[in-house]
Amino acid sequence: MEQKNNDQNQTIHPASVGKRMLQGAVIGFILITFFLVGAGEPEPEWPAYWMVKPLLVVPAAGALGGLFFFNMDHLRFQGGWRTVIAYALSLLVFLVVLWLGTVLGLHGTMWD
Repeated sequence: MEQKNNDQNQTIHPASVGKRMLQGAVIGFILITFFLVGAGEPEPEWPAYWMVKPLLVVPAAGALGGLFFFNMDHLRFQGGWRTVIAYALSLLVFLVVLWLGTVLGLHGTMWD
C-alpha cells in the first residue's frame, strides 16, 4: 500500500507573488512621491513631464524587491538563524534595488 504525502500540495508562501510585488511597488511609489513633492520647482531645462519617469521606475524597482522577498520564503521558513539571514538579506536587497531604481528614475533631472 502506498502512502500519499500531503506536504507536496501545500505551499510555503503565505502570500502570492503578485501581492508581494504590489507591496514593494507601493512602498517605492510612496517614497518617491514624498521625495518629488518636496523637490520644489523644476529646472527650466528639464523635460515637461520629468516626474513620470521616476514615478514609473521606482515602483518597478520596488516590485522587483518584493519579488526577491517572495523568493526568500524557502529560506525564511527553515527557522532559526536562516530566518534572520533571510529577513536581513531581503531588507538589504530591497533597499539596494530601491536606491538603484531611484537613481535610475531621477537620472537626467534631479541627479544629473
